[in-house]
Amino acid sequence: MGALSGWPPVGGVENCNQGPEESHVAEIEIGIFKSGRRAYGFDDIAIVPSRRTRDPEDVDISWAIDAYSFDLPLLASAMDGVVSPATAIEIGRLGGLGVLNLEGLWTRYEDPTPLFDEIRELPAEKATSRMQQMYAEPVQLELVTQRIKEMKAAGITTAASVTPQKTETFAPALLAAELDLLVIQGTVVSAEHVSKTVEPLNLKRFIREFEIPVIVGGCASYQAGLHLMRTGAVGVLVGVGPGNACTTRGVLGIGVPQATAIADVAGARMRHLDETGVYCHVIADGGMSKGGDIAKAVACGADAVMLGSPLSSAVEAPARGYHWGMATFHPTLPRGARVQTTTRGTLQEILLGPAHENDGRMNLFGALRTAMATCGYQTVKEFQKAEVMVAPALQTEGKDLQRSQGVGMGH
Repeated sequence: MGALSGWPPVGGVENCNQGPEESHVAEIEIGIFKSGRRAYGFDDIAIVPSRRTRDPEDVDISWAIDAYSFDLPLLASAMDGVVSPATAIEIGRLGGLGVLNLEGLWTRYEDPTPLFDEIRELPAEKATSRMQQMYAEPVQLELVTQRIKEMKAAGITTAASVTPQKTETFAPALLAAELDLLVIQGTVVSAEHVSKTVEPLNLKRFIREFEIPVIVGGCASYQAGLHLMRTGAVGVLVGVGPGNACTTRGVLGIGVPQATAIADVAGARMRHLDETGVYCHVIADGGMSKGGDIAKAVACGADAVMLGSPLSSAVEAPARGYHWGMATFHPTLPRGARVQTTTRGTLQEILLGPAHENDGRMNLFGALRTAMATCGYQTVKEFQKAEVMVAPALQTEGKDLQRSQGVGMGH
């Protein structure tokens, strides 16, 4: 249970500098040929209250990455249904960081608004094929620069996402627009991509030579996270397939439940810190729909969270209650779905309240603040030390009426 018993680990992994291959975590026999570790998602674990409590007003949930500080440990996911230049500005005003997808509709079309209207009305059986057609329109580099400048004009910290394959092509436009933070993002990004047909992006060389700090991901294991940290990235995204709109786990059969993935990569962060003296931020990406999920992500070791579907429920969201992943429109192997999230409230209400629902989907960061206060921790980094236990009954114990009536925790 070393990966789940708080930070630093106790009882399972004897040395937090060890990787899984060096630790004493028990494996379960799957068959004579194969065994594997048990992994846990957010619903499998619980945060244990400590001996101390604190006033929520005394809790500090701010965080900083590179030279940039934020009131909320939040990145808004680089998905077209979530982040537009306008929503990035509003998220920045509220204390978070909106990440714009530079390979999405906002850089393919001067005015993509009619396309969002169409996407909302598409029948489920036609949504993927029609969206593939929409995203076949080439990206216009002048729009890349224009969108970044639109966000910068509002005085916010700007962040944008590109895939590894397009990073070097986009680099001049990013520098010209004076982007603040670059996110190099894919389903799985490795520090050692091998190709017989094209020259792959040398992440380590690019990041160390690029003038803009870089966040990179996703990953879901100790070794992959450690190698990404060694490229010089200021942050690593953790999550392969946990999002509401992602079908990677079904299409490809790969992924690691988020609680275990975050705890493993947090272990890599400590190894990297010991080796270099440099702290690389761990950002939980996906699988969080409620305030309690965010609290558990931090308790497992995350410095910040990247949210998609919860923010697509905002009044200001470009797709107004619809959400789809970055690989939904892949031309040959889509790995996402257009899902309906419904509209719940404004961005401010979803992030900071007040909440008008009792199921944990509103006032997400008020919930994080209250969870930290209830457990007696003052800062996000302190909260990473919280005790966590495996608790399969957490979601169901004593909740029969809520479950039967479809209210509260019975949704």
